[in-house]
Amino acid sequence: MLSILPGFLLLPISFSLFALNLAFWGIIVTPLGLLKLLIPNAAAHRLIAKLGRFCYRGWTRVNTGLINLFNDVDWQISGEQQLDKESWYLLIANHKSWLDIPVVSTFAAKLIPEPKFFLKDQLKWVPFLGTGCWALDMPYMKRYSAATLAKRPELKGKDIETTRKSCAKFRHAPTTIINFVEGSRCTAQKQRLRQSPYSHLLPPKAGGIAFTLASMGEQFNAILDITLIYPDNQQNIALDMLMGRLKRVVIKAEILAVDQHVMGDYFNDAVFRENFQQWLNQRWQLKDQYISAYYQQQQSDTFKQPIRC
Repeated sequence: MLSILPGFLLLPISFSLFALNLAFWGIIVTPLGLLKLLIPNAAAHRLIAKLGRFCYRGWTRVNTGLINLFNDVDWQISGEQQLDKESWYLLIANHKSWLDIPVVSTFAAKLIPEPKFFLKDQLKWVPFLGTGCWALDMPYMKRYSAATLAKRPELKGKDIETTRKSCAKFRHAPTTIINFVEGSRCTAQKQRLRQSPYSHLLPPKAGGIAFTLASMGEQFNAILDITLIYPDNQQNIALDMLMGRLKRVVIKAEILAVDQHVMGDYFNDAVFRENFQQWLNQRWQLKDQYISAYYQQQQSDTFKQPIRC
């Protein structure tokens, strides 16, 4: 445990090791993407996907080890008892820091299939990034703007169909799709700009999760609603972690049914769209209440501690 060292010494060491871990697995994964492009064979693609999942797990394990090496972290995880690695999940979560991705990956490592993130279709052609993500079977999402659809109405529904094709491979292997529903990391400034009605969250954006459900909702066994809290690190969470100051990571998982509340034509059915937005807002209200209750309980426990003279 290196958390006893001063933060200014830990920062360059930890940052370098996290960067090297990313570079190492990235160098391995990129050729897999190129092989996938060059070998149009289903069996070869399945082998490449298996190797890609191995790389993702390796990246996750090293990240988790580094977090624990540089920080004396108390991992508080609840609600994971009914999860398994042989199911399909849509994982939705609040977003506080870039550290959320390694944290969610750590949570997923032994409980659910390796997470996948939806990427914009344009990123497919970015050197190294596009081929690497393709090798990892990250799904690509193609969206048409309202202006484009107004000019070319024949494209209506094509974006969902394209995404469905991108996700077709997941029918044969258990998968977790992640969506950070707020769209960006929550900060006090963003809360003010968006006039957030929540104390600890940004307003959720329904379009992305609705798009995911419209594309592959019938494949999901459940929706996994994850609440992330870093109770002792409110401002610069990732920097605190790199400097050995991360104290607690709280992860609460709640399993939700894929039912009539979330399955429907969000983009063409106004009634369903309103009901879906209400459902998501209610989920975010419950999440916000849970975070507030957690902090209140922590404050209460602090007050109950005996005073030592």
